[in-house]
Parts: sequence; C-alpha cells; structure tokens
Amino acid sequence: MILAAGRGERMRPLTDTLPKPMLQVAGKPLIVWHLEKLAAAGVERVVINLAHLGHKIEQALGHGEQFGVTIVYSHERQGALETAGGIVQALPLLGEQPFWLVNGDVWTDWSFTGNQQLKAGELAKLVLVNNPQHNPAGDFAIDNNGYLAAKSQDDGLTYSGIGIYSPQLFAGCPQGRAPLAPLLTAQLDKQTIAAEHFQGQWCDVGTPQRLAELNKQLEF
Repeated sequence: MILAAGRGERMRPLTDTLPKPMLQVAGKPLIVWHLEKLAAAGVERVVINLAHLGHKIEQALGHGEQFGVTIVYSHERQGALETAGGIVQALPLLGEQPFWLVNGDVWTDWSFTGNQQLKAGELAKLVLVNNPQHNPAGDFAIDNNGYLAAKSQDDGLTYSGIGIYSPQLFAGCPQGRAPLAPLLTAQLDKQTIAAEHFQGQWCDVGTPQRLAELNKQLEF
C-alpha cells in the first residue's frame, strides 16, 4: 500500500495544484519511484489511498500496466483519514497476508528485496533511518534483539515511512480518522514489531526546500 492521500500543507504552493506524491524527483514523480521498485521486487498488486487531488494520481497511473503492477485505489473523503485510518479502510483491498506500507512522499534507494517476511508473533517490521535535521531526536529505538523500543536520549532513529505490516495489527480498529503512531507505541517492548536500521539514501520530501535539495543531490 502506498499512502498518497495527504494534503501536503508544508509543500504549498506546489501542492495547491498537484498531490505531493506526483511531485517530480529526477524527472519522474515520487510515487513512480516506489512503483518501479515494488515491481522490481516482485510485487504484483498495489493499493493506493487517495484524497487531496487524488483524481490526478489516478489519471496519471491508471491501473498500473505501464509499471508492471495492478493498481487498486482506496478513495477517502476530503481531508484524508491519517495513516491508520486509511489502512483500516483499505484492509478489504489488502487481504489477509502481510503487506508493504510506503509513504508516498519519501524518496529512497531502498529496494524492497531480501528477507522481509514477518516471523511468528510479529505484527510489523519497520525500516528506521538516521535522523534528518528536521527530526533530530528520532522516533524509536531498536533493542538488542532487533525489535522496536522506546528511544532514549541518544539512541533514537527515524521511522522511514517504509514497513511491512500484518493486518492483525489493525484488528479491532474502528473506521475513521486515526494516526499510526499510537498503535506502534502500544507495542513497544513487546517484541511484536521488528525493526532494522537502513543507512542508504532516504529523504522525507516534506517541503519545497527539501525537494529542491534532493533534485540537486541527484543532479537534476
């Protein structure tokens, strides 16, 4: 599932006329980078949630044939449902097996390949990255057994917006607007959320400045 429903307030005025996942990075939309990497990793079906200017995403991507995947859309009301709310609404489209979850507004050279299966008892596996300047304290830590834990003063890492999730994590969640962080926080230290530290290229493309810096970095 690619999360693409957000308004992108910090990216205005660019997002007044274009949804944030459609902003260009090195000559192609952010969301296309994800679709190509997912297809290369063998993913065949992608669910994309839509709200703000979602019709433009649907018009540009269609049913996904050009990317080698099948795209199914989960339409949300204007204003979106936040991350957990969007996932809960899309669960009937996602099925019963663990699924990749990717923020539509990040750029990375993460490849979605390798051993990414959940072990027995695990509800998710998150990819954490070094803290960017706009999030210096990080979000979580990784314990000695490779599971998500509460951060302390100097061991925090930032959630990349990439992970693999079991639908069981959202069991019992009501329909409606809801963030993801409380669900994850409730599992801290229970060894139900695995985590790994990715040290490759990653950027939260949250502002026009970061977008410009990323394009400069990629020499476009």
